[in-house]
Amino acid sequence: MRDSLWGRLWFLSWIVLLLALVGGVWLLPISGGVMVILGEAPDAPHWPVVNLSPASPKPGQTVDLWVTDVQAFPYVKLVVDGASHEPVAWPSASDDTLIWKWQFVVPEDGARRAVLYHDCHTGCVEWKRVDLQADYAPPPVDTVPTKLGVVFADPGRDWHGRSGWVVDLTYARLSNAAYWGVGDLAVRVHQANAKGLRVLVRVDYDQGQSLPPTGDGEALAEYLAYLKRLARDDRLGGVYGYILGSSYNSLDSNTLSQDGPVTPEWYARVFNGYGEGVSRTDNAVQVMRAENASVRVLVGSVRPWNIDSNGARQYAIDVPWLNYMNTLVALLDAGAQAKAKAGIPLAAPDGFAVHASGRPDAPELAGQAASQEPRIDLPRAEWSGAQAGFRIYRDWLDIVNAYPTTRGLPVYITTVNTYIRDEGVFPSQNYPRGWLTAALGVIDEEPQVHALCWFIDDFPYDTQWDRFSLTQRTGSLADAAEEFDALLR
Repeated sequence: MRDSLWGRLWFLSWIVLLLALVGGVWLLPISGGVMVILGEAPDAPHWPVVNLSPASPKPGQTVDLWVTDVQAFPYVKLVVDGASHEPVAWPSASDDTLIWKWQFVVPEDGARRAVLYHDCHTGCVEWKRVDLQADYAPPPVDTVPTKLGVVFADPGRDWHGRSGWVVDLTYARLSNAAYWGVGDLAVRVHQANAKGLRVLVRVDYDQGQSLPPTGDGEALAEYLAYLKRLARDDRLGGVYGYILGSSYNSLDSNTLSQDGPVTPEWYARVFNGYGEGVSRTDNAVQVMRAENASVRVLVGSVRPWNIDSNGARQYAIDVPWLNYMNTLVALLDAGAQAKAKAGIPLAAPDGFAVHASGRPDAPELAGQAASQEPRIDLPRAEWSGAQAGFRIYRDWLDIVNAYPTTRGLPVYITTVNTYIRDEGVFPSQNYPRGWLTAALGVIDEEPQVHALCWFIDDFPYDTQWDRFSLTQRTGSLADAAEEFDALLR
C-alpha cells in the first residue's frame, strides 16, 4: 500500500516538473516555434534536381543539362531566351528516379535563365527555373507608355524605349503548326515582353473562319479547348489580353460555314454562354478564367461598312454593321447579367477590340486636308449618316457605353490604316503624311481607348501584305513608316 502511494507521488512529481518546465519555456523571451517534419529527412532532395555542365556557362557555350525527378512528367520542354528545346535523352520508365537530358547553346546576348515545363500538350506548366549564372537577375525594362502599336511586329523594330502595343494571331486548328501555333507564339510573346511591349493575342478558329461556325458544337468544343490551353500555358503569362475573333460579321471570315456569318447570338453564346443555362460553363470567359483568374478576355472587332450580316437590335443609325455591334453588346450584357443574378461573377468582357480605318480621300472632306481626316466627322448620306472614316470609333464607343456591364470598358483599336476596302484602295496608294500623327493625337484625348495599332508592321511570309506594311515601305507607306518612328521618339 505504501509502495503504491509512493509510486503515485513520484509520478505526480514528474508531471509537475514537466509542466513547470513547459511553463518556463513560455515565459522566456524567445521568439520562434517548433516544427515537426514527417516523411523525408531534412537532407532529402527537392525534386526536380538540375545539374549543368559547365556549372556556370558563359554566352556562346554549349551546355548539357540533366533533370532528375521522381515523377514521370509528359511533354516536357526547356525554354532558353524564349526558344524551345526538346530533350536529347529521355528517361526509362522503370527507374525509381528519372533523368532527362537537354543540350543547348547559351545565347550571346540573351537571357541567362532557362525554364523547364511539363504537360505542354495541354498548356505548359512551369516545372523549374534554372539560373545559368550565379545571382542572375533579369535587367529591368524601363519604358514610357504609348498608345501606339502594330499588328505583327517587326522583331527588329526600335521602339525607342516606348512601351507600345503588339497584336498577334493564332489559330485553334493550327495549335501545333509552325508560326501560327502555341510554340512560335510563345517565342514572339517572350521577345515582345523583353522590350517592355504589351501583347494582345487574337484567337481565331481557323484560317478563313474567325470563330466556330454558328451552331457547330464540335467546333465550339475544339475552340474552347484551345482557349483553355492558352490560358493555362505559363509561357504566355506575359499576354496582356486575348481577342476572340475578328470581322466575324463578314462572309470572307466564315468560309467554313454553310449558313453565312456568325450571328450576334452565336458570338455571345461562345463568349459568355448567352442563351444557355446559367450553370453551364462551356463558354470562353469561364473556361479561360478557370485556368487563369487574371486573364483578360476581349470581344473581337466587328468589321465596319460591311453589309453581309445585320443585327435584330437596331442602333440609332440604322446600318448593318452598327446594328450588328449593338445587338452583340446587348446580348453580351444580358449573358453577364444572367450569370451575375445566379451568383456567377466575371462573365462580362474585359474590353473590346475595334476597327477604325481612315478614309483620307472621302468626298465629305470637301477640300479639307486629307492628313486631318481623323479629326473630321464624315457622315455619309447613303449610310443614314453613319461615319465613313476614322471617327467610326466614336460609334463603337457609344454602343459599348450603352449597356451596364460594358459601360466604360477599355477599347483597343487593333486595326488602323487608310485601307478603303469597298473601293479597293490600299495604304501604299493613299496614305497622306501627317495622318497617323492626327489619329494618335485624337486617341490620346480618349481615356477609354487604350491602343491604336497599325495594320501591319511586317509579315514577310506573304507579299500581299506589302501594301500595308510599315517595314516594307511600299509607295506612300514610306511616309507612314517615318512618321510612326518619329511618334515613338
